[in-house]
Amino acid sequence: MQHLIAPSVLAADFANLQRDVEMINNSEADWFHIDVMDGLFVPNISFGMPVIKAIKKHAAKTMDVHLMIMDPDRYISDFKNVGADILTVHYEACTHLHRTLQAIKAEGMQAGVALNPHTPIAVLEDVIRDIDLVCLMSVNPGFGGQSFIENTYKKIIQLKDLIEKSGAPTKIEIDGGVNDQNAGKLLAAGADVLVAGSFVFKSENPTETIAKLKRV
Repeated sequence: MQHLIAPSVLAADFANLQRDVEMINNSEADWFHIDVMDGLFVPNISFGMPVIKAIKKHAAKTMDVHLMIMDPDRYISDFKNVGADILTVHYEACTHLHRTLQAIKAEGMQAGVALNPHTPIAVLEDVIRDIDLVCLMSVNPGFGGQSFIENTYKKIIQLKDLIEKSGAPTKIEIDGGVNDQNAGKLLAAGADVLVAGSFVFKSENPTETIAKLKRV
């Protein structure tokens, strides 16, 4: 499988959101990556249901929604209703992770689990076959534009080993500090999906930047 590119809409220009959504539609990007923050699980607040619903009206590609929120179970059906195709919850925010994953799948979405930089891969051993996507945070969640954490490469290798030994269909997504300098190394370690926010939207030509990441 060729790797996937998921531009993070958190880094888009919110005053020109439709323009940036159309840019992603017309680019070589594969998914829209949408970060939802509640100011409690992470020290920042991003957009909620109305903005995601507005993006969905124009988005022609998969909506990859990443919940950085406490108690995500309360909102699973709401995110399905506003257009999420993949719904990712944080391991650290779920008391009953297996139940949460089943609830996501029952709504017809793919189920993802995100791990903070300090959370070991081993916590997923018992549920890896129920997970469609593992999102490894390569920065501390909450803000865009942070520096990449180098330990991520080791975690990708460990996660790839767990996936292969379990015969799971799980994809590995990397979120935070992804750029043209580390993309090749991430893919070589076993990543399948690269999330890029600031690197894409702060570049002079976002469409070309996405194409470069796709060609790595």
